[in-house]
Amino acid sequence: MSVHGSDSGNTGPLLPSRRAVLATMSALPVFAAAPPAAGATRTPSLTAATVTVDPSVTRQTIRGFGGMNHPLWIGDLTSAQRETAFGNGDGQLGFSVLRIFVSEDKANWSREVATAKRAIELGATVFASPWNPPAQMVETFVHGQQTNAKRLRYNMYGAYAQHLNDFVGFMRSNGVNLYAISVQNEPDYAQDWTWWTPAEMTKFLRENAGSISTRVIAPESFQYVKSFSDPILNDPAALANLDILGAHLYGTSFQNFPYPLFKQKGAGKELWMTEVYYPNSSDSADLWPQALDVGEHVHRAMVDAEFQAYVWWYIRRGYGPMREDGRISKRGAAMAHFSKYVRPGHVRIAVTANPQPNVYLSAYKGSGSRVVIVAVNKGGSQVSQQFTLQNNPSSGVSSWLTDASRTLASQSRITMSNGSFTGQLPAQSLTTFVTG
Repeated sequence: MSVHGSDSGNTGPLLPSRRAVLATMSALPVFAAAPPAAGATRTPSLTAATVTVDPSVTRQTIRGFGGMNHPLWIGDLTSAQRETAFGNGDGQLGFSVLRIFVSEDKANWSREVATAKRAIELGATVFASPWNPPAQMVETFVHGQQTNAKRLRYNMYGAYAQHLNDFVGFMRSNGVNLYAISVQNEPDYAQDWTWWTPAEMTKFLRENAGSISTRVIAPESFQYVKSFSDPILNDPAALANLDILGAHLYGTSFQNFPYPLFKQKGAGKELWMTEVYYPNSSDSADLWPQALDVGEHVHRAMVDAEFQAYVWWYIRRGYGPMREDGRISKRGAAMAHFSKYVRPGHVRIAVTANPQPNVYLSAYKGSGSRVVIVAVNKGGSQVSQQFTLQNNPSSGVSSWLTDASRTLASQSRITMSNGSFTGQLPAQSLTTFVTG
């Protein structure tokens, strides 16, 4: 993605406002009701049926949660902002994934080093995405109504693979070992950058990607368009050179989150969501309860799509996880309910995902008896939710809460007896529970 008209704080080029519409297509209605005034009668708490958390039934291994840093377009994160993004103390996001930009101009590459290096020092995984090849590798063509569309010259595929390798080598020589590099950002939404067809992407993967010296990500379709990635999955030679199937979720409906063909043919490959903002880029990230939509979106990305990574667009933006003043926003807090506690290497485990309307649960296991449960309650009533954890000897549970008036607020420790505990889920809130 690039910047567009609804990003009022941008200093870079603008994208068509159609993108803002796409980004809201799968958003649920925003509650308009304000929290009850002091002394007002509250809706009584609802008691939900007990849900069982079963660590023996495992799903995907989590790589992490994070966002994009783009110094060339909006300026680098400051030193303090790097700590807020990738540190995991109070008031910090606990991000463990950083996405950076591969400029077509090598003179800009040094801009990416400082934040990437610090992110790695704080334990994050760093990957990179290009928007364009170097100008000499590109030709123009007619794409629909666009007469100046750009594509990689067919005789430049090998040179482009070397260009990506050069970036990997440059970052490595500056103390940043990239976990992976993408072939192209949004090859199917490229009015302002470089178009690729599914056949071209598959050909590049099959014939050239094997020479790239780190893991390869593709195709990063802007809307998780399966017809773009299906040919890759169906081509054994191309698939052999793909390490991570990357996707963006702009306007992708929840019903299109699952990918059966990847489950069928993607053994040994990772599945990442490499860019999104949600539900839009026009509203303040502190608008509540709208920020709860982010919590549900992450939940569905983990549970319905089974992504292993969830990566936001700009880390620092008025609609993003970090405000321009460097403090985390409500949208950021919604992400942090996952990122601070569901750490790299945790494994998602079985739990009833939607035990009652407007309540969404996901669970993850770490080392030892550590289990993390993230609960999103979008309803207007508090829910008293009982959990039973199979084969877990923990005696207590810690929890953190975000609602209209509280942000990642530590709550009183909950006693666990015979593997069971009851958690309170206030109306329109996110709560993370951690055993141990």
